[in-house]
Amino acid sequence: MGENHTEWAVSTGYVPYAEAVAFMEARAAAIAAGEAPELVWMLEHPPLYTGGTSAKISDLKDPDRFPVFETGRGGEYTYHGPGQRVGYVMLDLTRRGRDARKFVQGLEDWIIDALAGFGVEADRRCGRVGVWVNRPDKGEGHEDKIAAIGVRLRRWVSFHGIALNVSPDLSHFDGITPCGIADPRYDVTSLADLGIEKSLAETDEAFLNSFETVFGPVRKTAPPEL
Repeated sequence: MGENHTEWAVSTGYVPYAEAVAFMEARAAAIAAGEAPELVWMLEHPPLYTGGTSAKISDLKDPDRFPVFETGRGGEYTYHGPGQRVGYVMLDLTRRGRDARKFVQGLEDWIIDALAGFGVEADRRCGRVGVWVNRPDKGEGHEDKIAAIGVRLRRWVSFHGIALNVSPDLSHFDGITPCGIADPRYDVTSLADLGIEKSLAETDEAFLNSFETVFGPVRKTAPPEL
């Protein structure tokens, strides 16, 4: 795979959010300095809310329900928790073209391709970052978000990443206005909500195969020790 391979790590158990962010910031700096390879880190967090750089406090409807973290990624409020697969993506965009828009589209393609392997027809939406599925069973024009995207670039190295709802408790999203979208036609969903039962391990395998299609080859490695 050569020296430009991307490492791929999977953590088991719940990874504390603050420690994960600290690791990502350090790893991104090391990648920018040429001291570490790129890394994709798949993990699961305990229940929590995070607010991105565009978050509005009015969208935090129940601030006492779960811990709340203000974070430097783009976007608004989102939820992380059990049954949701988070993928933190630390890639060197200097060697990948320095095109932030193309990078985000690549993340969307990565998710869409992985979901297609499960028979889920998902797509991007103009003006609404993330990956969506049509829900005609809920009414005309109804769409649900199945995966969120929120990234940050520092010295053209990305960190933060994506979150796919595999089988989380969807009621946990009630404490926020997810991504600031209050339109009743737009909600959140998961693979389980769509009637597709997949384990996190099965989801990881689909993500790995799709990542190699979109971004290039990976090499599995041990997860970070926090």
